Amino acid sequence: MTATTAAHSLTHHPEEAAVRVPLEHYLQGHATDDAAHMRQAFMVSAHIESVREGPLTSWTMEEYCLRFKGTPAADEATRRRTIDAIDIGGTAASARITLVHGAVTFIDYFLLLKTAQGWKIANKAFHAQAS
Repeated sequence: MTATTAAHSLTHHPEEAAVRVPLEHYLQGHATDDAAHMRQAFMVSAHIESVREGPLTSWTMEEYCLRFKGTPAADEATRRRTIDAIDIGGTAASARITLVHGAVTFIDYFLLLKTAQGWKIANKAFHAQAS
């Protein structure tokens, strides 16, 4: 996995490193195809949503985790993932991540909240397009 995530700061906010923790778990979940990372990244109540090829897709956290089988993709070494933006306001934040997975590029938008367990992804919306 190639991830440009820790090379440079995107904000001057003192919480940026803490906000990156669930985002890094998310990236690791994709790289390893391991739902355990996703469960560390997301709030239990999170939803993952997109409009892909027409209809709205909306998954609960558990439905989303069922998609991860623990077997990294055959082309994992060529996949790229970057944290493009982070915006933090108090106990809420947003982030944008780009994932280039072979012939498909995903643009992911996250809403995060600072909880008693640390920062967690509250919801994700994404767009998929041909690379």
